[in-house]
Amino acid sequence: MLNKKILKSILNVKHTAIDGMEILPDGSFAVMAHPTKGEQCRCGKCGRKAPYYDQGRGRRSWRTCDWNNHKVYIVADAPRVCCPEHGVVTAAVPWARHGSRFTREFEALATWLAMTCSKTAVAALLRISWNTVGPIISRMRSELDPNPAARLKNLSRIGVDETSYKKGHKYITVVIDHDTGKVVWAHEGHGKSVFTKFFRLLTKEQLANIKLVSGDGAKWIQECIDQSCPQAKRCIDPFHVVQWANEALDEVRRAAWRDAQKQAKDSPKRKRGRPRKDAPRKDTTAKDLKGSRFALGKAPEHLTDKQQAQLTFIAKSDKRLYRAYLLKEKLRLVFQCADVSTAKAELDGWIKWAQHCRIKVFVELQRKIRRHLEATNRKIQLSVYMAYGFRNIDNLIDMIMLRCSDIDVRLPWNYEAA
Repeated sequence: MLNKKILKSILNVKHTAIDGMEILPDGSFAVMAHPTKGEQCRCGKCGRKAPYYDQGRGRRSWRTCDWNNHKVYIVADAPRVCCPEHGVVTAAVPWARHGSRFTREFEALATWLAMTCSKTAVAALLRISWNTVGPIISRMRSELDPNPAARLKNLSRIGVDETSYKKGHKYITVVIDHDTGKVVWAHEGHGKSVFTKFFRLLTKEQLANIKLVSGDGAKWIQECIDQSCPQAKRCIDPFHVVQWANEALDEVRRAAWRDAQKQAKDSPKRKRGRPRKDAPRKDTTAKDLKGSRFALGKAPEHLTDKQQAQLTFIAKSDKRLYRAYLLKEKLRLVFQCADVSTAKAELDGWIKWAQHCRIKVFVELQRKIRRHLEATNRKIQLSVYMAYGFRNIDNLIDMIMLRCSDIDVRLPWNYEAA
C-alpha cells in the first residue's frame, strides 16, 4: 500500500485526508478520502460553513486523472448541509467543483484538450463521452471568468457577426474587440433584438466611448448603432467585403462557362474519321472554365502551377472573366494596406474602376460597398471565431469564450506553477 502522503501528492489535492486505497474488479483504483476538519460542512455553492443536515445519498466517487492506463477515483461521503442562503445542498469537497463527478485536475485537463484536440481525440483519450465535456467546460468558464463585465470596459472599436452552429438557421451573435482581437460577448440568436442586449450591458460612458462598429451589410446593425451609440461610425470588415467579391467573381465565371458551353454546342460537329492535321481542335473552353473556381478564388501567392496555368488560359481566352478576377484581387489588397490614407486612396480607385468595368455584378458590388463603408476612417481586422459541435448552446458559448477571449486556460500542473 502506498504511503498516504505519496497518494496525496500524486492526486495533487489540498485540505484532504487519505484513508486508504483499494483495487476495484475492473482494474481501476479507488482512493478513500475525506476533507480535513476545517473544510467539512461547507456549502457546495458558496463555500461557507453550514450546519449538518443529513448523510445525503451516501458515498460518492469522483474521477481523477488516470494512472497510466488505469482509471482512478476519489471515494468519500457526500453529506448535505443547510445553507442559510442556498438551502439544503451537498457539502463541498476540496478536490471537486459543486455538481461535478470529476476532480478539478481532471476538468482542467479535459478543458485544455478540448481547446487543442478534436472531440474524438478528447473522448478517446479521457475515456468519457463528448457530451460530458460540455458541462466541464461550463464549470471551468464560471470559475476562470467570474466577472465577464470587466472585458466590456474601454471598448472603442468593436465588430459583430453571427455564426451558424446548427442546421435550421441557428445562430450565435459574437462581439469582438478589434483593439485586442478577443471576443468580449456571445449570445444565442441573431438580429436587432440580440445585438440590443449587448448594448444594454454597457453604461452611458461605455456607449459614448465606442467609435467604430464593424459587421456585414445587415440593416439591423445600423439600426442598433443609431439607437444606442449614434456617434459611432459603421463599417464592414474585410472578410465580408472580399466574400462579396468572390461571390460576384463566381457569378461571372458561371456566366462565362454557360456562354462557352453554348458556343461549343453551336459549333459544327466534326465528321467521322481521322481529322486532318490542319483541322480545328475540339473546343474545351467550357470544361477548363468549370474547373477554375479555386484558381480564381485563391490569392496569387498560394496558387499551384496547374492553377497558375488556368489563370494564364483565362487571361487569353476570356478577357471579361480575367478583368473580374483582377477586380477581386485589387479589392482584397486594399485591406492589406497598413496606412489608412493609402487604403482610402486605393479603395476610391477601385470604386472608380468598378463603376466603369462593364460587369454588372461588380457595378452592383461597388454600389453596395459605397452604401455600407465609411470613406474616412477604416481600420478593420478580420475576426475568426472557432466553435465546436456541442449540442448544448450554453456549452458552445462557453467554449467560444474560453477559446477566443482573454480567459487563461492552462494544463492542471501549470496552475500550480503560477
